[in-house]
Order: sequence, then structure tokens, then C-alpha cells
Amino acid sequence: MVDYAARIKELEDELRNTAYNKRTQHSIGLLKAKISRTREKAQARASKGGGGYTYSVRKSGDASVVLVGYPSVGKSTLLNELTNADSEIGEYAFTTLDVVPGLLEYKHAQIQVLDVPGILKGAAIGKGRGKEVLSVIRNANMVLFLIDVKQPKHYKILFKEVYDSNMRVNQRKPDVKIIKKARGGIHIGTTVKLTHLTKKTAETILREFKISNADVVIRSNITPDQFIDVIENNKHYIPGLIVLTKVDLATDATISRVKKSLKADISVSSKNHHNIEKLKELMYKKLDFISVFCKEIGKKADMDVPLIMYKGSTARDVCNKLHKDFAKNFKCVKVWGPSGKFPGQRLGIKHVLKDGDVVEIHTR
Repeated sequence: MVDYAARIKELEDELRNTAYNKRTQHSIGLLKAKISRTREKAQARASKGGGGYTYSVRKSGDASVVLVGYPSVGKSTLLNELTNADSEIGEYAFTTLDVVPGLLEYKHAQIQVLDVPGILKGAAIGKGRGKEVLSVIRNANMVLFLIDVKQPKHYKILFKEVYDSNMRVNQRKPDVKIIKKARGGIHIGTTVKLTHLTKKTAETILREFKISNADVVIRSNITPDQFIDVIENNKHYIPGLIVLTKVDLATDATISRVKKSLKADISVSSKNHHNIEKLKELMYKKLDFISVFCKEIGKKADMDVPLIMYKGSTARDVCNKLHKDFAKNFKCVKVWGPSGKFPGQRLGIKHVLKDGDVVEIHTR
């Protein structure tokens, strides 16, 4: 039986020891493709095993956020500070052995916050309950990396486990189109100047994934890793925040140094409630929420309680959130606000709404 973990380590060591320059760019791209293919096989084998422990979490509210960190980093304490949850707190590792949900209500948004068991190095290939925990993250709308201010090295490990589980934090899906065909070889076209990926390397990566005939159009300046992500087409793009915890136990100099080195978004202390309200605001903004106000026909709009939607939401999304039959029987939407050209403009179901819009749904 192939030892995929050993093979991945061997390839990663080779990659780590290969200096990046123009001459090695092609070899590095091929190595990354081989690592990705090997990891894909390892995950497929793990999935075939089936059985085992799984976490069942029912999503609720306008969004779900997962607290990710090493055991005893302060996830349970922070959950209790942010929400109405009652998660067990202890001064020892692995206090949380299940997923504990809490509900944060902020600016009319209801945000489900999940405290999951701590994950360690090797979680992506199933160490501990890593695979199950990472599957919870994959189904969330945002991830919070909680890093003990005195253990900054943990961030790199956690980020890699999340990355290796096909999640891309704070990235956008690359604008690349790949159309496979029966014959004719590989043709690669670009609309931007590529500074990280050559056409030769892109072609080699495609062949590593058994793609010998395809038309490819690249519209963004991508890296080999991002090109591989497009080929695999199984990545989950999710926003995230880096949160330093237990800062009441560190000096200002240590906090400043670690925050700068990790590019952390905020430092908090649940013990003395430091920056908890600022964290709530950061979470709200990072989730890209907008407020849409609903109006019944012939009545004034309800400007007290908005409907919480995501930036880029359409009239169809509003219909689906209000009632499953609204989209099916949709006639038009009247819009007052920033997305309309004039008050009460009649628009279609694909119309993209903006923060502060007032909408009136008309159905057949």
C-alpha cells in the first residue's frame, strides 16, 4: 500500500530545498502539481474508509463562523464572551470534545459561532478528529484563527492544515476558464501579463493532471498553486481573521511584534474583555453584510429591522430568504435606494442590491 503521507513529505522537502528562480520555476510548478495529486489520492483513500466519528451541526442565522485553534488557546472562553453559549472552560488541553454553537446578535445580524475541538499538525490527513473538524470549517462562512500570543508558530501549522483541506482563506477564485476537448492539444491564451506562471509550466501542470487537450483562457495574474486550484475545482473560498488571544499575559512589545509578524487583525483578552466589541465589528465587516429593508405593497417600509444579506446579493436571493415561493412567482421588484436609478424603479430578479436599499417584491 502506498504511504501517501511519506510521499507528500518527500515532495514537500524537495520543494522546500529548491531555490526559486527563472530556471527552477518550471520544476517547482511540477512539484506542486505532484504534491496536490498525491494529497488528492490520500484524501480519496481516507474518504473510502467511511465510518468513524462525525460532527453534525445545523446551520442557523445569517452566517456561521468557526473558531479554529490549538487546544487551550481560549476558544471556549471567547465563544462565551461573543455569544450566549455555555461552553466548558478548563486550563487543560482538549476541553471541547464536540462542536459547541453560540449565537452572536450584532447590528441585527444573527451570526452562529462554533467552538470546535482544537486541531493539530496532521489534521488534514485525519490526526485526532482533524478531518471532521475541518469539514465543519468547510461548511462555514468565515474562519477565525485563534493564536496564543506566546505561540505564534501555531498559525503556520493551522493555516497549512486548513489549506491542505482545500480551503482558501481570504482568496478570490481565479478568473481562469478551462475547456477540455477531444483532440487538438493544449492552447493557452491570456488577457493579462503573467509574472508567476509561464505557459510552459501551465501546460506541464495540465499534463500532470492527465489533461492533454484543452483550451485555456487566463484572465488574472495567477500562481502555479492557483492554477492547480482551478484544475481541481474543489476549493472553498472563505474569509478569515487572525486573532491573538491571551494578550493579558504578554507585554505590549510582545503583542506588537507578534501582531506585525503574523499580520494579525486584532488582539483580544477574554479575561478582561479587551477588544471584544471591536472583534464583533470586524466579524460583521469581514462577512460583507448589507442591510436591505422590506416594504409591503401599499405600506411604509420597515426601517427598524433590516434583512441581512451578503454584498452582491440579487432580488432572487432576497426572495429565497423571505419565502421559497417568491422566486417561483416573481413578477418584479420595486427598489428605492442606492441600486436604483430613481425611487420605485421596477427591476428584474437578477438585479444586484446595495446596502440601504428598500425593496418591494411583486408576485403573480
